Amino acid sequence: MIDTATETGLYARIQHFYAHQMQALDGGRFEEYALTFTETGTFQHSPSVEPVRGRAAIVAELVRFHERFADDPVQRRHWFNHIALTPQADGSVRATVYALVLTVRPGRREPEVAPSCVMHDVLEADGDGIRTRSRSIAHDHLG
Repeated sequence: MIDTATETGLYARIQHFYAHQMQALDGGRFEEYALTFTETGTFQHSPSVEPVRGRAAIVAELVRFHERFADDPVQRRHWFNHIALTPQADGSVRATVYALVLTVRPGRREPEVAPSCVMHDVLEADGDGIRTRSRSIAHDHLG
């Protein structure tokens, strides 16, 4: 068990990490986003696709996924809340996070909210920062 001050500090660091990570993703800076993963990190952004391993594969998957928006200029924002952290025996931290994806189209004020998800991460935190070891996403509408 970790003490409250350590837990609070870790929670704040992870929130800060997620803010920068998602701003890179939402800004289309996929190489920067991939650098937030460990070198052999795994990434599965949708239950319908197989996980990819490694930073180059993460970039390639994000480029492939976002090609579908090439003729549809949207702005996507990932909104995280209810971040539950569980320290693991190996020093990593398991994070379970509620996530909403907001999509805004040019000329429309109202965002589309979909999908609603639960994100499951394993994070590595050390003096050099935080990196994602693994990420998988479960979409609420799929059961």
